[in-house]
Amino acid sequence: MDERFSRQKDLVPRERIPDCKATVIGVGAIGRQVALQLAAIGLPWMQLVDHDVVEESNIASQGYFEDDLKRFKVHATADICRQINPHLELYTINERFKRSSVIGNCIFCCVDKIETRKHIWDAVKDKANFFVDGRMSAEVLRVITACDEKSRKYYPQTLFAAEQAHAGPCTAKTTIYCANIAAGFMLAQFTKYLRLLPVEPDIQINLLASELNVGAC
Repeated sequence: MDERFSRQKDLVPRERIPDCKATVIGVGAIGRQVALQLAAIGLPWMQLVDHDVVEESNIASQGYFEDDLKRFKVHATADICRQINPHLELYTINERFKRSSVIGNCIFCCVDKIETRKHIWDAVKDKANFFVDGRMSAEVLRVITACDEKSRKYYPQTLFAAEQAHAGPCTAKTTIYCANIAAGFMLAQFTKYLRLLPVEPDIQINLLASELNVGAC
């Protein structure tokens, strides 16, 4: 197992990884990529939460396979995660997130509605050591992290009213390359947290315009 992680040992500290239990809420475009990356960096415990099944449109936009059609997304994603890391202790919940759900101490929020984010934050804010929220619309992504006192106070300010959300056409909402980038930034924030480095509370990227903005608390 040491050789497997030898090229990342200075970036993903092995001494802190065993204390991390990750709950990935939503395994659509961003969440599926988050789960695969968490499995690859050697997280020992992971939980996948999603009620949805794989549809044909999810193949191009979310990276699912033809054989995954009509399967629960958590089961299809779990299969790949186990192939990446057979030592992973992995649990699947094929239903919507509930306030009463048992969760890990590191939360990766990958849902697509503000109301759902509010519900999740209210449920986990006093339980999670690390919380990161990945958002995407077409080629614009946003990664918001709460893992200290300032960022925990800042995060609720990003939970604007649903009617303020940008509503693009259904044919221009999701691309797998934008989802992969969002997931990568979420994992980058997580590994900074593991290394006790400063974590940016709010990162926004417009791929079309090649713009990157980092917000402060």
